[in-house]
Amino acid sequence: MTSPSQIIIHRPGSLEELPKHLSGKVLIVTDPGIVKAGHVDRATALLEDVVVFDQVRENPTESDVAECAQFARAKNPDFIVGLGGGSSMDTAKGALFLLSGGGVMSDYQGHGKAKGPMLPFIAIPTTAGTGSECQSYAILSRDGSHEKMACGDSRAMAKVVILDPELTESMPLQVARLTALDALSHSLESAVCKNGTDKSRGLSFQAFRSIEPVIEAILKGEGSLEDRNQMLVGSALAGSAIEASMLGAAHAAANPLTAHFDVVHGHAVMSMLPGVMRWNAQVVGCVYDELKPGLIDWVEYLYELAELPPVVVPSEMIAQLATEAAKQWTGQFNPRPLTEADFEALYRRTFGES
Repeated sequence: MTSPSQIIIHRPGSLEELPKHLSGKVLIVTDPGIVKAGHVDRATALLEDVVVFDQVRENPTESDVAECAQFARAKNPDFIVGLGGGSSMDTAKGALFLLSGGGVMSDYQGHGKAKGPMLPFIAIPTTAGTGSECQSYAILSRDGSHEKMACGDSRAMAKVVILDPELTESMPLQVARLTALDALSHSLESAVCKNGTDKSRGLSFQAFRSIEPVIEAILKGEGSLEDRNQMLVGSALAGSAIEASMLGAAHAAANPLTAHFDVVHGHAVMSMLPGVMRWNAQVVGCVYDELKPGLIDWVEYLYELAELPPVVVPSEMIAQLATEAAKQWTGQFNPRPLTEADFEALYRRTFGES
């Protein structure tokens, strides 16, 4: 499996191929949970000259990335490897920007603002959800406000992606559920974004076709190694689709829920996705039908199957959430526009107030 700018290796045990694709000193960017799972030890055992930054935090902020970049400058690596979930990938990619051009991450918001060559980057996901391994964007939170910020440049794209389903075996069931639902949401939102291309929509459909047959088994905790491999491939394909098409209003509405109530990203997105899809169906219902008849009802069924706790939103917060959702960058790509008032109505319908 290849893309124009990436080598993508996907099979059980493919972590063993890591040494073939790098040389010199290697910096692994990861989080404490991945260390505890033993994956970092497996990776470092394959390498001769390696250092580890293991302080990645969930939903990394500008300051978190600056901390990683400072560590990297002191170690002077030749390669950077992101090992973990989306937060590890985003932290590693963010560090690439700062190592290349200095400054702070807000200097690079948008696309194409990198100031020089970047270190080569290898992505090894341990979850099947974000698809960040196939994107050139680092998705970060602003210090203080926690507003999501996308910093992208083609130079930040991973040169090599290793999809080893054996690395996903350590995921707790709830993490596996949330990341699988996140991958599904990426395939569905990217399929209908208004600036999508034939190529990006093709990738979205491929992602959905990979995810759809196995996601119920994953949510039930019954997924086989082959099922997990298929989820990894689907997640990566959806990530490639996002690179061209972006995402939509479900992600725009989800980000304030994460910022204010610490709702895990995949949970927040899935809580909003059915309502957004019903809103969008007026203009892209034919696409949903092509993907799967009864798609929205099926998405709601999966949300119930995942046994996620209810998201509780105080009514007095909804107007503020709507204001923030309307400012999120992903909302502009939704196939049917939403005003601030539309977001407010969406929140109220979702959380049982109308």
